[in-house]
Amino acid sequence: MAGQRTDPVIATISTDALEALVVRSAERLTPEDHALLASLVTAFLLLSRLVREGRATLNRLRRLFGLRKSEKRSQVFPPKAEGDNAGSGDTDRPTPQAPGSSDSSAGESKKPDDAAPPDAGARNPRKGHGRLAAGAYDVKPTVVSHESLKPGDPCPQDDCGGPLYDLNRPELILRIFGQAPLFAKAWACQRLRCSRCQAVYIAKHPPEACGPKFTESAVAVIAALRFWLGTPHYRLERAQEVLGTPIPDATQWEVLHARAVEIHPAYQHLLHLGAQAPVLHGDDTHMPVLQYMGKRRERLVEQDKLPRTDRTGLFTSGFVAIVPEGPLALFVTGRRHMGENMAALLERRAKELPPPLLMSDGLNHNAPQGHPVVECSCLVHGRRGIVDQAENFPAECQYVLDRIAEVYAVEDVCREEHLSPQERLWMHQLVSAPVMKRLQAWMTQKLEEKRIEPNSGMGQAFNYMLERWDKMTVFLRIPGAPIDNNFSERILKLAIVNRKNSLFFRNERGAVVGDIYQTLIQTAVLHDQNPVDYLIALMANYPSVAAAPADWMPWTYRQTLATAAAPPTVAPSQTQVTHAADATPAAPVPPSATSTTGQDAATPTAVTAPSPAASPPTEIELAGAPSSPLSPSTTPPPPQAQGKRSSRSGRRAKPALIPPPAFALFTLLCLAVSLAGGLYQFNAPVAPSQAVSHSPVCSKPAEGLTSSNAARARSAVGIASFAPAAQEPRVATTPEAARPGRVPSRVPL
Repeated sequence: MAGQRTDPVIATISTDALEALVVRSAERLTPEDHALLASLVTAFLLLSRLVREGRATLNRLRRLFGLRKSEKRSQVFPPKAEGDNAGSGDTDRPTPQAPGSSDSSAGESKKPDDAAPPDAGARNPRKGHGRLAAGAYDVKPTVVSHESLKPGDPCPQDDCGGPLYDLNRPELILRIFGQAPLFAKAWACQRLRCSRCQAVYIAKHPPEACGPKFTESAVAVIAALRFWLGTPHYRLERAQEVLGTPIPDATQWEVLHARAVEIHPAYQHLLHLGAQAPVLHGDDTHMPVLQYMGKRRERLVEQDKLPRTDRTGLFTSGFVAIVPEGPLALFVTGRRHMGENMAALLERRAKELPPPLLMSDGLNHNAPQGHPVVECSCLVHGRRGIVDQAENFPAECQYVLDRIAEVYAVEDVCREEHLSPQERLWMHQLVSAPVMKRLQAWMTQKLEEKRIEPNSGMGQAFNYMLERWDKMTVFLRIPGAPIDNNFSERILKLAIVNRKNSLFFRNERGAVVGDIYQTLIQTAVLHDQNPVDYLIALMANYPSVAAAPADWMPWTYRQTLATAAAPPTVAPSQTQVTHAADATPAAPVPPSATSTTGQDAATPTAVTAPSPAASPPTEIELAGAPSSPLSPSTTPPPPQAQGKRSSRSGRRAKPALIPPPAFALFTLLCLAVSLAGGLYQFNAPVAPSQAVSHSPVCSKPAEGLTSSNAARARSAVGIASFAPAAQEPRVATTPEAARPGRVPSRVPL
């Protein structure tokens, strides 16, 4: 019948088939339609998994579909009117105070004395209201003098005539203009040709015209838009095309990949520092890599290039290492989960150091194999299971949330009072330990007396916390132990934003480049540094970064720039005369370090460093890398990296040794050939095609080269692969495959 509704036909489909459908649709659908389809498939897979695992509670479904996005107690249990009992069965406890604290309010957050409560029913205005003062903008105002008056002139008012003086408080006018994120500047250098000898004379190039096509600021902006703000390359391509400076998405990737070699030593040093940290946070999230999905994965399996074919998971692991200088953010993307990546990171740890504190969620595979650690479980993960049962067990849920809130009140006081780790431990032992002990006894009693069914949702949440109780309460026994894993989950939002906007990485090489930029950007943000300025400084001073990466960390690079910019001061007694033959020449400043265009005027001064010893570069394996990107690499360089270099790489093969008896004869022969060639050149006429340039030596990219290959044409100092940094930095050169119009499939790092 027409009005009768029929049930839909249930089709059986596997997860791999759905993922393959998403991959195939990328070539046939528009980016917007493909993103919508991928979101629907992801939501369907998550919902299916929750139902299959029996965890599809109403609260989890509400969060999944965006009906409730917060787990705060004020939203789980809205505040009631005064006089109503919450039914928790326990009296409220005052907020603990740190020794010497002057705040006497109980359970209330600190407020200024003159802060008045808002009117009833009035909406609390947000601080700032979105209006900023002119001083908040980093612009240098243009000074405008009065058109007819100056200090000392008489007042033009009638019957006045008093002298004028400068108020030293000019009227500031601020206007905001729009422009493309990347803009281009061009220089037309005049060329003159002699009508007699046909020699061509070119005007001197201005300093800011020298250097690669994409300056350091351009690369830093592309990296920030892609890996910090989550703007995919194709979206930036559209914006740039509309705003008059078209930059293809493939060119953006080539530029980022080429300059990743220069900042790689800083990334390696961050990994080294993170491995020595006494406290580590870790978590991971799903991150698709097309190289290991669908038909590409099948080809790798057929070619026997994929180890562990039973493994299909793809993750981005986010680590936060707490070091004396501050927190470090580390990212690793690939087929390995957090426990394996953590084990690879701890391979760099000094053997004499004690085991670190490792905070993670309750998954068993988060523990690194073969490395002793003090495991800590996240209290918030245990609390999350309680919140999911708020509608089924409201009284029990509110009681647990109130007790956990008392513990976090102590943590807030310790943070606000800047207590040391030992003082923080004493505070928690004094106030939080009795609260946690009563909570443990209360949950155990509820389960033993069968007031909470062990197989119910609340019973499973209780068992989850009780089974991990010792790991959840490490902060009551060890100084400096974290209470939750919120730190790691917050930095993982950077990877999640990139996944939601860009959907995937194409291959492992792209994932590695993304890890480098995300690590440096997020660490700079954690240290209140501008990530764009930090990337510009690293790229402009890459020889010094490779020679001494410790001086170019987010917390030290500004001091390094200031020291390099200061004039050297040498005492007269320390002045030494060095023979010219014994002097060690300094490496020239890279062309990219002195190029400025528009926004590059504020680029830090380049710091020169002695040229590091060159060593053969290795390559990133694209399929089935046998070792983790964090683990030490013991594989020797490939044979082709040790042999003769082509002229494209800029490195000459070692000449054969000449026997001493024939050396004098060989020298005389070379001198005669040189003199003969010089006389011929002196007498030879100048060909019309020859041009004489009077411009300074300027490393402009060769005509016909792509931006990536042109950037690699100069000597870029980097470290090979993602193995721990060697004692001597390596020099990455342009491979033979990098011909004009061709991007090599295996690029040295």
